[in-house]
Amino acid sequence: MWLAIEQARRNPQWPFGAVIVDHRTGEVLGSGVNTGADSPVLHGEVVAMNDYVHRQGNQGWADTTLYTTGEPCSMCMSAMAWANLRRVVWASSIDEIRRTEINQIALSAREVAASARSFYTPELLLGGVLSDHTNRLFEEAQRLRQNLPDAPPAKPS
Repeated sequence: MWLAIEQARRNPQWPFGAVIVDHRTGEVLGSGVNTGADSPVLHGEVVAMNDYVHRQGNQGWADTTLYTTGEPCSMCMSAMAWANLRRVVWASSIDEIRRTEINQIALSAREVAASARSFYTPELLLGGVLSDHTNRLFEEAQRLRQNLPDAPPAKPS
């Protein structure tokens, strides 16, 4: 999770960072940070998944764990289900992120996974890991966004 937090620090306004790790060896196979200014689908998890595909090909997902600073939104969790990425660990919950005025669809990662149960069986969906650190990151980001002249409205993760 510390590596995901390190990624998140690369975008202080939208601190959504993610890493994908081989759960057997601990090797980092992909990483990313939210670049939603470039495209609305480039959440940290999607950027990390794209990096993984670039480096590893679209294979081997079942042997990985994705760590992310914020609970995956419905789009990101759906992408993980389609990829068969079975282990997902996050820090701040969707509710905690919403408290910092970042728009979120009120649908938990667990609800998305349950909706995909006909083809997706996660092994681990774990939230709250190092959330005391990431909650502070999101609070700092909120203050930063509020102090920017002509700040755009809060975007989703």
